[in-house]
Amino acid sequence: MKRRVPWYCLILATAGLVSIQAVGQAPKPAEATHAASLPANIDVAIFRAQVQLDRAGFGPGVIDGRKGRFFAAALKGYQAAQGLPQSGELDGGTRAALDKDAAPALMTMVLKDDALTADFTPDIPPKIVDQAALPHLGYRDIVERLAERFHTTPQLLLALNPALRAPQAGMELRLPSLIPADRAYDVSLSPQWRDTLATLNIGARQPQAAKIVVDKSESLLKVYDSQDRLVAQFPATTGSAHDPLPIGKWSIHAIAFLPTYHYNPDLFWDAAESDGKAVLPPGPNNPVGVVWIDLNKPHYGIHGTPEPARIGRSQSHGCVRLSNWDAARLAQMTSTATQVVFQE
Repeated sequence: MKRRVPWYCLILATAGLVSIQAVGQAPKPAEATHAASLPANIDVAIFRAQVQLDRAGFGPGVIDGRKGRFFAAALKGYQAAQGLPQSGELDGGTRAALDKDAAPALMTMVLKDDALTADFTPDIPPKIVDQAALPHLGYRDIVERLAERFHTTPQLLLALNPALRAPQAGMELRLPSLIPADRAYDVSLSPQWRDTLATLNIGARQPQAAKIVVDKSESLLKVYDSQDRLVAQFPATTGSAHDPLPIGKWSIHAIAFLPTYHYNPDLFWDAAESDGKAVLPPGPNNPVGVVWIDLNKPHYGIHGTPEPARIGRSQSHGCVRLSNWDAARLAQMTSTATQVVFQE
């Protein structure tokens, strides 16, 4: 009798990770969200809440176990969605609501040989025009790949797994528990995009967005369903003083998965005089990340980024920038019927 391998084992195998449990069991929860098991600079309660908020669709920014404005904003958004007082604090009522998701905040997995021999792009030139010569803008190394896959920073990943500084096959890793239960992606999506969704730990089931509201003052993108209920929220970079967010109502023209990037220096006030036009290959380190949601305003869109830790801290050229994982998740919620509102 042929033994059926569960979906999550297949997905983890393609990503170079396997559960340390036997085939047929879920990935092993780490015994882990108590103070003795986490580094001293990681707040256990905040770490757990960040993981739960991320799983619920209210992005706290990169998961780092620390308080910050996007953690507070995620709490406030989640509280609004749950009908709780919007304190922006991890209060008792919010803690009780989050704990309805009883899954662990950490999981333990094992690194495989193929993870160490993946198609990395270790030397990415700093200048955009020079990046056009590369065949692919992939992850630089295994740490960057795992950090993005588990919605965290290389710093936290190494704090949890110091031995990852010298990665070896068979190494046991502790990771934020973000593997979704459902990865039965729509078969109309390309195999490459389905692999990307799996790599970024994006579940197949997402709420459908009737409206997106980007709030410039809060640096947030909010998703509302057809009943005008807040169903998701993500940190965002929203333009700059030189290239402000184009306030108004817009529509989605198209969605490009794993896009190439057409660089035109004539559109950038800060481009070098020597720059020429260039076409950059796709990949997570592409300037617009893994997805481009094209708006009906020429040259403007909502997109990913290769620098998730800088969301809300850096400036854009007027577009809306999300982490790759949030942009991919948003793309699964939206269509050309979704309304887009940019507001102060």
